[in-house]
Amino acid sequence: MSSSAERPGVLLVEDSDLVRAVVARIIDESGEFRVVGEAATGFDAIRLVHERAPDLVSLDLEMPELGGLETLGYIMSEAPRPVVVLSAHGAAGGEPALRALDLGAVEVVAKPGADGAGDVAELRARLLEALRAARQADLGNLPIIVRRAALRAAPRAAVRRGAANAVVAIAASTGGPRALETVVASLPADLPAAVLIVQHMPAGFTRLLAERLDAAGPLPVREAADGIILRRGEVYVAPGGRHLGLERRADGVAAVLHDGPAVWGLRPAADPLFRAVASHFGPRSIGVVLTGMGRDGAAGLRTIRQVGGRTLAQDRASSVVFGMPRAAAPHAAEVLPLPEIGPAIARARAAMTDPPARPLDA
Repeated sequence: MSSSAERPGVLLVEDSDLVRAVVARIIDESGEFRVVGEAATGFDAIRLVHERAPDLVSLDLEMPELGGLETLGYIMSEAPRPVVVLSAHGAAGGEPALRALDLGAVEVVAKPGADGAGDVAELRARLLEALRAARQADLGNLPIIVRRAALRAAPRAAVRRGAANAVVAIAASTGGPRALETVVASLPADLPAAVLIVQHMPAGFTRLLAERLDAAGPLPVREAADGIILRRGEVYVAPGGRHLGLERRADGVAAVLHDGPAVWGLRPAADPLFRAVASHFGPRSIGVVLTGMGRDGAAGLRTIRQVGGRTLAQDRASSVVFGMPRAAAPHAAEVLPLPEIGPAIARARAAMTDPPARPLDA
């Protein structure tokens, strides 16, 4: 075990004495990190950022006097360093958490809810993984985003969207929400493929992510629902806490949600989805691995390549964390900067040969 002085120091900002004690114990007992300061208000946090010079910050969003978002805005503009946000569990904390990502936070971890959602063991696993990712993050790829009230001014063009016969499967984790906005916004309105997204986020957060992505570009985006038939030119986000699989039915390929074992400690995970896409769509599959910690998506990308599908990964220079793309790169036909991935998806789909149309019944 490393000595205390060698471990990255964390400033813990949390107004609840009980939660602060639990999180402090998790950090100090990890053997990887150490608490170098504790703050119950945003004003205390700002003072301690300068006094203690922490390597990382764990930040609660719901605090009296100076709120978490305001505190985060100050830290990222005046004393930037990786910040992990602890957010209320579920949809109640979703919009503030996504706004925190706009302001430069690296990761979001859901606190155990008053309704019993989540527990200390899950908090420990998620928080330590988030701190590891934050330690590796390139803050240069997380500039502050200023949102406008209306992201899409023009109405969406009417496009006939039949059952999909090709699929784009995308995996993302740390830094993924921003990367996904860039990719989805650059896809053409008439993309002749369904798009399936696995973003590692807690349950309750992915619906709000889908709403943001829906406003980002010309394609309609929704959180995937069990049994829905995949349509060309539509985007589906795997719900947090559930794996996304596929099932062939008489009228097309349907999304199937299930609570199978976590893969790489994750649910949803990209590897099982990528394998399902390869199985159902073969050479009309496109696999994409974006920024993130770990190696989820690498094995699935290899499977897509083995069946003749197209494979892409984000490059190091544009990634917040290069872990997932680095693991996937040996199986990617192209490793590209983030702005080039959307156009590359469109080119890959255009190069595919579709099966011949069925003859009409006599």
